[in-house]
Amino acid sequence: MHVKTGDNVMIISGKDKGKKGKVLEVSPKEGKVIVEGLNVATKHVKPRAMGQQGGIVKAEAPLYACKVMPICPKCGKPTRVGHKVEKDGTKKRQCKHASCGETF
Repeated sequence: MHVKTGDNVMIISGKDKGKKGKVLEVSPKEGKVIVEGLNVATKHVKPRAMGQQGGIVKAEAPLYACKVMPICPKCGKPTRVGHKVEKDGTKKRQCKHASCGETF
């Protein structure tokens, strides 16, 4: 998966195209992510317990991970992600912009 929980991402297609947000949850099995404040759907909730309030609730819906691009912390641009193996054996993600090359 090219995005992780806590990453800042930009949506590249759909109704929220061009908007930025933070990844709240990642589901690698489904290939989906939930982005804070984006792809908001309305949901009708029925009261379950006595005295509980029902009504219409707005919640973030999952969207496919291929529709988001991580934003590089150094250059601030949405970027494709490369992988680089450090000398100590750890695997880092790398910004693919020619001028940047920052690992994050």
